[in-house]
Amino acid sequence: MELHETKIDLGKDEREKLVEILNRSLADAMDLKSQAKQAHWNVKGSNFIALHELFDQVAIQVETHVDDIAERVTSLGGTAMGTVRIAAERSSLSQYPLEISDGTAHVDALSTALADFGRKVRKCIDETDKLGDANTADLYTGISRSIDKLLWFVEAHNQA
Repeated sequence: MELHETKIDLGKDEREKLVEILNRSLADAMDLKSQAKQAHWNVKGSNFIALHELFDQVAIQVETHVDDIAERVTSLGGTAMGTVRIAAERSSLSQYPLEISDGTAHVDALSTALADFGRKVRKCIDETDKLGDANTADLYTGISRSIDKLLWFVEAHNQA
């Protein structure tokens, strides 16, 4: 992987590893955003408007994380791998079920995706901290907190 020159005070080897971790997260975040939009567009049922608006808010919040992750890649001298095709090839999230329309099923599917992404983000906190990059670890910590909150908002619809 070729890095752009930067005066950031992290070694080239560390930056290469960080860029790899971040680009992996970028693919997952782009996929998560599209899954939230899939739910937003296709939800049906008695809670339609509440879920339609919630799923859109999830997508908007995740889009913020997409941008933050991509910008951290480039600040480290890397190239953000952020096309839809790359995200589709590289995402580690499970495929979103396309046949569902019921609100409860969408809540279950989207909460599963959020939980999976959140678990992976928490691993990235530790990985990037071990590489000596407190800034990227902090970025992941903020993303983790946000994803946990979104997960709470989504899951609450199927909790008694």
